[in-house]
Amino acid sequence: MGCSGSFPGPDGPASCYLIEADGFRMVLDLGNGALGALQRYVSLRDVDAVCLSHLHADHCLDMCAYQVVRTYDPAGVWPPIPVYAPAGAAARLDRASAASPAESGPAESGSAEPPMARSFDFRVLSEGTLEIGPLRVTVARMNHPVETYGFRLEHGGRVIAYSADTGPTGALEHLAAGADVLLCEASFLAAPGLPGNLHLTAAQAAEHASRAGAGRLVLTHLVPWNDPERTRSEAAGFVGQVALAYPGMRI
Repeated sequence: MGCSGSFPGPDGPASCYLIEADGFRMVLDLGNGALGALQRYVSLRDVDAVCLSHLHADHCLDMCAYQVVRTYDPAGVWPPIPVYAPAGAAARLDRASAASPAESGPAESGSAEPPMARSFDFRVLSEGTLEIGPLRVTVARMNHPVETYGFRLEHGGRVIAYSADTGPTGALEHLAAGADVLLCEASFLAAPGLPGNLHLTAAQAAEHASRAGAGRLVLTHLVPWNDPERTRSEAAGFVGQVALAYPGMRI
């Protein structure tokens, strides 16, 4: 749905990926502007689960808009769906939407629950492996200033790994070991003095993919002010196929 890093770009929203397996649909991150794009590919009623890598706005802010959709549909309030996220996600998103319990739904509902907790079944992420629908999901902590998780998604003998936001870390190589696809952030272009615990350059993404033995590298979290072709060229150290993510891309 979106692969723009840090803020939406002129051609697409911030981070959001639709994962489909055996009719099950999971949204992985739901950043600024992504809810609109998501509706081009799936009815918002047909989303079965949401997974949030971390609580920076460009990865979760459209959860506020999704809560409105699920609460105020003229046909009635939608039942909660599971949301896998770092601890404190519901409270943080309620603050972002400036919501109060009185706004939790139509007056006749009589609920005093905060809006997010009423619309979604929040489940706290931690490192390890869990089943989400038909997907086997391995979760690992990434190297980012806030609690952030990368994911390894397995189904039907196929593997996609997702870095979320991270600086260099061996945990990403472990998560992506032998993956068919590594969807990896490449926020920075090579330059002196870059912070080491924030994001990756495209060259660093290529190094992680090579050490992991991934089959294909897809660069994402592409900051709009960066030159896309320079980003691609800086990942030339990866021996497999390299592609830049774009809105509407299907893997």
